[in-house]
Amino acid sequence: MKPQLTIYTDGACSGNPGNGGWGAVLLYGDAEKQLSGAVQNTTNNQMELLACIKALEALKQPCKVDLFSDSAYVVNSFLQSWIINWKLNSWKTADKKPVKNLELWQRLDKLCNIHDVTWHKVKGHADNKYNNLCDKLATTAIKSLQ
Repeated sequence: MKPQLTIYTDGACSGNPGNGGWGAVLLYGDAEKQLSGAVQNTTNNQMELLACIKALEALKQPCKVDLFSDSAYVVNSFLQSWIINWKLNSWKTADKKPVKNLELWQRLDKLCNIHDVTWHKVKGHADNKYNNLCDKLATTAIKSLQ
């Protein structure tokens, strides 16, 4: 049986594009692990994707994951099957344009084939303790580049 855990993620950008940061909190039983990083010359959407990727890459074995993000861009791609349609259309959008952030989407898709991920959209900058913590991790990471 796969271990069950909860992940919260967030990405941030100072300017868009600009310096970006990502944060993730992994919750397993009573254990909590915080992850974060920063990237120069990136976008908020790239940081939202990278937060999910880095969190899932940190898992040491296939898991069942409840993943919470405030990014409609990321969550809706799974909940509304955008990613399935992109793959069926050779990674092209409904209007036949190449999917933006293709490499990141492909990395995330590969990880979702390893882990059983259930996606959840949370309201950003509200009263969600872990979403707020992820936002703080991401914005703090950006400061490390300045």
